[in-house]
Amino acid sequence: MTSPPAFAQAVAALAPRTAVVLGSGLTSAAAAFVEHATLNFAAVAGLASPTVAGHRGRIAVGEWAGIPVLLFHGRLHYYEGHSWTVVTSPIRLAHKWGITRIVLTNAAGGIHPALTPGELMALRGHIQWLSPTAWRELATGQGLSCPYSPRLVQLLQSHERTQGRELFCGIYAAVTGPSYETPAEIQALAVCGADAVGMSTAREAEEAARCGLEVVALSCITNRAAGLGETTLAHAEVLANAHRVSTRVGELLRRLIHEPHR
Repeated sequence: MTSPPAFAQAVAALAPRTAVVLGSGLTSAAAAFVEHATLNFAAVAGLASPTVAGHRGRIAVGEWAGIPVLLFHGRLHYYEGHSWTVVTSPIRLAHKWGITRIVLTNAAGGIHPALTPGELMALRGHIQWLSPTAWRELATGQGLSCPYSPRLVQLLQSHERTQGRELFCGIYAAVTGPSYETPAEIQALAVCGADAVGMSTAREAEEAARCGLEVVALSCITNRAAGLGETTLAHAEVLANAHRVSTRVGELLRRLIHEPHR
């Protein structure tokens, strides 16, 4: 494991402009990544080791198909007891190191009928259901935010069409967790326009946009949301289904990494 000063030197030497955040169970999506240096989250002031299975809690710098990349193996969550400032710290760290594009990935529950386990969704916007006043904001039309790059979403959709697939583009609902939502909550989120639901990404995307980064996000649908499937929700199912589509996710990440920066 590299020391913080040595890692910063490695980042400066490679000068990556794209950072990728790998969500639950998606570590194998980075199989093509060649690591040059690695740093534990806990070695960085203001960060901590993740406590959630499927999040390794490491930052790596290296090359992905010959392109320098900064890679976050996992993320921190609000439900682990961290403040939003800590949760979004990796975004500011990436910005400090010269990153101009951030690619966020996550595992999510499908709400829209087309989003069954194994499907992917590019985010075109998100709903933040993260405070006691969230419902009031949704009712007044203030809850939807769209920090995601339309051109990168279109790039992903075009790539998938060349592979004979369609990539769903929809709205992600961010909740605090750690418990899964109730069927009644899922029904309410569906009425509000949510296509998928998860416990991350929204605040990270907002912070990235605030820092001036180009943002794109991809959800791996690992289960049907509460009340919409036939099985009881479990984190083991999330990890297994995320791993199942990691090759496809890796292809999309490679395409984004190779896209010229604006």
